[in-house]
Amino acid sequence: MSKNFEKMELRSLSRRELLALAFQGLLAASGLLVTGGLLRFLGYQTGPTRKTKFELGLAEDYAPGSVTPIAEVQALLLNTPDGFVALSAICPHLGCQVEPSPTGFVCPCHASRFDAAGAQLGGPAQQALRRLRLEETEDGQLILYLD
Repeated sequence: MSKNFEKMELRSLSRRELLALAFQGLLAASGLLVTGGLLRFLGYQTGPTRKTKFELGLAEDYAPGSVTPIAEVQALLLNTPDGFVALSAICPHLGCQVEPSPTGFVCPCHASRFDAAGAQLGGPAQQALRRLRLEETEDGQLILYLD
C-alpha cells in the first residue's frame, strides 16, 4: 500500500458536521428531483388531437325509424320522421353507455331511462341525452361533429 494511504487517519465527525453533511445531501437530492420534474415538464408532448368530425355515409343508407349506434363516437344516429338526430350514447348521470330499450334508451349502470328522443324519463340522471351537431350535405352525406 502507498504511504499516503497508511498515514491517512479516520476521524470521527462532530454532530454539527454530520448534520451539515446530511443537510447538504438532502439539498442535492431535492435539487435533482426538481430538475428531473422540470425536464419532464418541459419535454411534455401532447398526444394527437382528438377527431371532432365524423363522416357517417349517405343518409339513404339509414332506414327510416332506425337507431344506429356509432361506436367510434359513442353516439346514436336516429332517423326520425322529422329528419336525422344524433344523440350522445353517454348517460349524463355517471357516464355509462346507454342501450336501446322498447321505449327509448336505458342506462345499464343505474337504470336511468330516456325516451326515443333522448329526454330524461326517470332514474338518477337529471338531464336528457346530449344532442350532437349533425349536418347533411347537398350530396346526401351525413357529418357528425363533436365540438
